[in-house]
Amino acid sequence: MKTLPISRYRFFQKLQPLSLLKKITSKSVSGCLQVFSTSGSWSIYVDGGKLIYACYSEKMFEPLYRNLQRLSQQISTLPRGIHEQLRAIFETGIENQAIPNPDYLAICWLVNQKYISPSQAAILIEQLALEVLDSFLSLEQGSYEFIPESFLDDMPKFCHLNLRLLVERCQSPRSKAENFSVRVGGNSQTSTVSSVQPSQFLRKNQPQPQTNTTQKFPRPHNGNQPGTYIFNTTDNTNQQVVQPAIEKKVYTIFCIDDSPTVLSIIQSYLDEQTFSVVGVSDSFKALMQIIRTKPDIIFLDISMPNLDGYELCSLLRKHSYFKNTPVIMLSAKSGLIDRAKARIVGASGYLTKPFTQGDLLKVIFKHIV
Repeated sequence: MKTLPISRYRFFQKLQPLSLLKKITSKSVSGCLQVFSTSGSWSIYVDGGKLIYACYSEKMFEPLYRNLQRLSQQISTLPRGIHEQLRAIFETGIENQAIPNPDYLAICWLVNQKYISPSQAAILIEQLALEVLDSFLSLEQGSYEFIPESFLDDMPKFCHLNLRLLVERCQSPRSKAENFSVRVGGNSQTSTVSSVQPSQFLRKNQPQPQTNTTQKFPRPHNGNQPGTYIFNTTDNTNQQVVQPAIEKKVYTIFCIDDSPTVLSIIQSYLDEQTFSVVGVSDSFKALMQIIRTKPDIIFLDISMPNLDGYELCSLLRKHSYFKNTPVIMLSAKSGLIDRAKARIVGASGYLTKPFTQGDLLKVIFKHIV
């Protein structure tokens, strides 16, 4: 597909949605097809010609919340009011930040917190894709561009969906009449989900675990065995989907920066129910605190007095416990030489200051999800 910047499209043209989708189904195609119209824009992400996500700009969170509400009736670990927490973190919290798909970040967060499994995320994404494609196929006029590098490149992938089969389901009258009848555990030909055994998906005659109705988020239920599941919307009382409730992890974020402002910004950007932020301004004192804290991810400012970020990162990598801990360098410099130095001392990533909340979340999700 020819790549053109949107600024070249001063006037909308007649579009053929099926033709556009056909162009991105080649195995060699990876990136994002963006289509613009007077009513909104569609983003269709592909990896090797397979769909990995799709969304519509004007209804980014509404379909997600609607489908999560359905899932909450079938999965014990998914609280019914989860959309309120997602709205606070990913809508209200980053509404002014330049982040393309906070809805996809929300799905990553749900998996990360073990509210849903990766296979259940695949089901959710497939249903969302069907809704997006259904509206996209009716588009008559607009403009488009294909972006080879997309926001999802460094994010977890939960499925690779066959676009042709998705389109067939959208065009099928029977498929439109069915609501949330995706079966990952059966002989689904639409999606490919890694590390999932189909024979494990169904549990029959399993009672729903008792939960405390006053508790907003579920507590662990001892005795439940892990498993994978099938989703079915039919009201079959002999068949229930149950997933063991697992206590959600709070990730420890360790930040070393001689600027209290930067430390304060990082803390304000991260939800305290998900992240515990430890901020230290003295690089000498930080080393011993890191060893005691054993954080999940470390942010190091490069330009610090006495012991700079490069030296501190090199010391951490010599410690057996921190050989694989993600270490992200912070710097106002964005040159190739600075990034190369960071790689040489063993840094996992590089974040240029000033950064947005979206930039910070993307780095964290990339390295700890």
